[in-house]
This record gives sequence, C-alpha cells and structure tokens, in this order.
Amino acid sequence: MRYRRYGRTDLNLSVFSLGTMRALTDEETFRQTFQRAIASGINHIETANGYGASEDYLGRALQTVDSDVRARLTVTTKIPPTPDAAAFERQLTRSLQRLQTDTIDCVALHGINTWEHLHWALAYNLPRLAAARADGRVRHVGFSTHAPLDVVLAAIASDAFAFVELHYYLLFQRQAEAIARAWERDLGIFIISPADKGGQLFFPSEALRAVCAPSAPLTLNYRFLLSDPRITTLSCGPATPVELDLPLLVADADGPLDHAEQTAIARLDAQLDAKLGSDRCRQCYQCLPCPESIHIPEVLRLRNLAVGCDLQAFGTYRYGMFERAGHWFPGRRGDRCTDCGDCLPRCPERLDIPALLRDAHNRLSGPRRRRLWE
Repeated sequence: MRYRRYGRTDLNLSVFSLGTMRALTDEETFRQTFQRAIASGINHIETANGYGASEDYLGRALQTVDSDVRARLTVTTKIPPTPDAAAFERQLTRSLQRLQTDTIDCVALHGINTWEHLHWALAYNLPRLAAARADGRVRHVGFSTHAPLDVVLAAIASDAFAFVELHYYLLFQRQAEAIARAWERDLGIFIISPADKGGQLFFPSEALRAVCAPSAPLTLNYRFLLSDPRITTLSCGPATPVELDLPLLVADADGPLDHAEQTAIARLDAQLDAKLGSDRCRQCYQCLPCPESIHIPEVLRLRNLAVGCDLQAFGTYRYGMFERAGHWFPGRRGDRCTDCGDCLPRCPERLDIPALLRDAHNRLSGPRRRRLWE
C-alpha cells in the first residue's frame, strides 16, 4: 500500500480508501470488510449520514480496534449543505454520536452540486464547521461534488476547503481542470467511485476487455488514476471483503504508466474513433444550455461508450437515472428533444445532435433508477 499527502490537511492517506456506501448488506459483512481493509493497509474510511446505517456500523467497528490502530485511521463523513444552520448543527452532533467519537477527522459537505448549494455551504454551513474546528469536534473540512465544472471550480477557488471528492476517470475526464486547480491550491483530491461510476468496470464488456489488454479495464482505470501524483486517494466501495482483491493488487503500483498501458489507452481512443466515426461527441459542452434541459454531452457520452466500447449495460444504468436523481444526476432524457436546432450551430463537430439524442434514447432507455443508497 502506498500513501500520499492529502493536500493542506497534511494527512497521509492510503491510495485506496474504504468507501462504505455499498457495504450495508448486514453489519457482520460490514465489520469483516472493514477489518480486511485496515489489515491490508487502508487507513482512510469514508461514510455519510445518508448512507443508511453506515455511520452506526462504522462507529461500532471502530470500537473493536486497539488504540494504536485507531490512531492511524482517518475517518471522513459527509453532511449535505443546507440553509438551515441549526439543522446542520444537529446533523453534525448526530454524526459524532453515531461514530462514537469526540472528533471527526474530516467532514465533507456532501453534494455541492449547484450554485445554490455552494451559497448554502459558504453562508450557513462553513461558519458552523469553523466553530466545530475551534472546539475540536472537526479537524478538516472539504466537499464532495457531482456538479458541473464551473461550480466545482468556484468551490475550489473559494479557498474554504481543504479537500475535494469528485468524479474523474479514464472514461470521464471532464473534471481535468478541477484536478489541476485543486492541486494548485493544495487541496487533497479524492476520486469517487472509479469502479462503478467510472463505467461499471467490474463487469466490463468483451470489447472493452480486448482493447485494454493486457490489463483488465478496471485495473487500467486504477492505474490511469494512480499514475497521476496530484490525486491522493481512490474510493473502493466493496460490498464484501473479497471485492477488495482487485484494488489491493495495484495498491503499490502508483508509478508512471508503462508502455503497454499507454498503448492500451491510445488503442481505446482509436477504437472510439473507428466505431463512432463522425458521430463521436468530443465532450466540449458547447451545446449547452439546452432549452429542454437535456444534458446533451452526458447523453452522448453514454452513447459513445455503448457504441464504441459495448458498454450497453452501463449506459442503460446511468441513462435510467435521468429525471430520477435530481441534482445528483441532472438533466432530461434524449427523447425530450423538440428539434429546435438551438444546439446545432454551437457544435464544432457539426453533429446531428437531435438524431443522436433519439438514437441514444432508443439504445439506452430501460428501467428508471434512483441513486444506489436511496
């Protein structure tokens, strides 16, 4: 296991963190997963007050380790931003009680996903967290985000946070500028859900397996992220202890990408070009805003992956969340297009966006979904 400095917190975290969103089948499985993780050198555990019984389970699990081990662990919990400062204070108190601790190492404002959330965080929640830091209940404050890039950049530029948790993967690099700005301002950088949101890479298609060979797709994604020294830690969210096997295989492989890995990544890009041809969306986002609030780039990214990498199941899984997950996954489905043509002159690739949106809907529409922990 390798360890890296978590930005201005000066904490040294393992390059893999134990995320607890999925480890909620039962408390005994949670305890076994927790024990295997810390025995393997993972020293950062992340939970949230919205993850069911996760804080309770973690609080009890922490009581089972001796004081020396506990002193080496860093615990992060997440609390959503709210304009109700008193409610936020009550939730912080509840998290302390559930975790059975007087001090939480890191508190992240959970889901600064809109401009309104950022305003709530700065105006109402950060003063409470400043008081909690002053009296010793909280050590470090950061934020998690599923927001558009401009909101993430503004949150980073506020200099109000010591770390950021965000989405950034081999198959989704929209937040590259946020990574650069966070690094410049010495924020710890925590990558959320590289296995699941990164493409459900624990269930890769045969086409993706072939193009990523000799690496497994998930391994290549982990290596893409670990090779970037700006990134502190990656979340692995195992539901059972055995799901730690793959991340632990590369937990000490944090050097530069080797020739075979670089070749596989170049081959992946070439395959997307070959399969999609002139229909490939390059994710410039110039088509937004859409008058019908369709998240055109994300709909077309999911189509890119379905057509180019045969990630049909992943595309259907994510597409089914449109109009069901609120600010966590904003935007409307492709079939909401009215052929207004507003996006067409703004697309540098001259894509027939309305036709591609309909095609994406036909390919990807399936069961409607909510977020996993709901």
